[in-house]
Amino acid sequence: MKRISSLLVANRGEIAVRIIRACRDLGIKSILAASEADRESLPAQMADRVVCIGPPLAGQSYLKVGAMIMAAVGTGAEAIHPGYGFLAEQPELPEACARYGLIFVGPKAEHIRQMGDKILARQMAESLGIPVIPGSGLIRDLGQAMATAEKFSYPILLKAAGGGGGRGMKIARQPGDLKIIFAEASAEAQAAFGDSRLYLERFIPTARHVEIQIMGDQYRNLVHLGERDCSLQRRYQKMLEEAPSPALSRGLGEEMERAALALAHRIQFENAGTVEFILDPEEKKFYFMEMNTRIQVEHPVTEMITGIDLVKEQIRVASGQPLGFSQEDVKRQGHSIECRINAESPEQGFHPSPGRIDLWNPPRGERIRVDTHCHPGYFVPPYYDSLLAKIITWGQNRLEAISQMQKALGNFLVSGVDTTIPFHRYLLRNPSFIQGLIHTRWIEDILLKEFEQNARDHLC
Repeated sequence: MKRISSLLVANRGEIAVRIIRACRDLGIKSILAASEADRESLPAQMADRVVCIGPPLAGQSYLKVGAMIMAAVGTGAEAIHPGYGFLAEQPELPEACARYGLIFVGPKAEHIRQMGDKILARQMAESLGIPVIPGSGLIRDLGQAMATAEKFSYPILLKAAGGGGGRGMKIARQPGDLKIIFAEASAEAQAAFGDSRLYLERFIPTARHVEIQIMGDQYRNLVHLGERDCSLQRRYQKMLEEAPSPALSRGLGEEMERAALALAHRIQFENAGTVEFILDPEEKKFYFMEMNTRIQVEHPVTEMITGIDLVKEQIRVASGQPLGFSQEDVKRQGHSIECRINAESPEQGFHPSPGRIDLWNPPRGERIRVDTHCHPGYFVPPYYDSLLAKIITWGQNRLEAISQMQKALGNFLVSGVDTTIPFHRYLLRNPSFIQGLIHTRWIEDILLKEFEQNARDHLC
């Protein structure tokens, strides 16, 4: 066991702030790896030290394993925390850490590689008796895709074998669609992951996206911290998450938890991970989708209902300490909701809105948490993800958490850039959302049309 005294934060934005604060609480010196565009950012102001790793473009800075290793070695850092995105699920980073005697705050490279191959992960789940969506193995060309799709009823979903996040994912509602989108999906997967391989699954139109948070240590202690519902998505990107899921019965939830732990035990998983499932609410069945081997953007809702700091726990586990809690210690109380506030204009098709923030006055309150890197005068760069802040609320029950979020967003004042706050406020008032009658396609198929019509009516 080696106590970490200095840690390189290999990320930017709100997750960098989150990691730096955890380091402060643990008495660890924080060193920020920042691009030229982020040298004056809030994380740079908060960190004990900042090292520039390259130009603004992520491919020349945040996505360079060598730059991160050099930054860590050159500053005397003992560990690297990748956050989420960028290098967080690239096995080359933990492998390089091992070569240079650095601690990687995350899962082992072999676990990242195993679960990063979606076909392999699916086969592993099947071998454990975990239900998977009816689908195929590797699809090599359009002819094989057409022949395989005939075995299933349309619509079908083409998915990238080497990655996630919605990239390389396309819906074919009829055979003619498949001919058009196969090449698109393959090219998108190649561009995003360097892997053009695809597979297909039956598409469930009213599916919900439910995930189980797990944590493990090197002593084979594995626990779950319950589920999160991430069904509110636009183009496969999550917009609002909540815990627990309003669509999941306790019995079905316990089955999901057992399945998640079974998969994690199979590979002797360590650190933070999330096992993701598709829930068919009509059939009351769930299916394994994938496992993410990193901290998730939406982890705060789990922290809010359990009181467990997942980032601190990541760092402790990486240093060789056992988990600081057992399964019996995990007590879930109340309900939590998170809204992702992006620098985008929802009235203009969510067009990105980089620029300088003139006014930044986030909400405050006992049951409100704001994770952000923004401040008045901050320039939102055009090079990265447009996430400005995560607003997280807690209530004794779901309706109370919704009410808290409605108030929080109503008290969130921003000017200088467009944000998704108006869309989130519209969403939170919708009766179908309040009643929990939504699915992963609900925003795109239903709510956006209503929102756009509402915006047009107000302009007339």
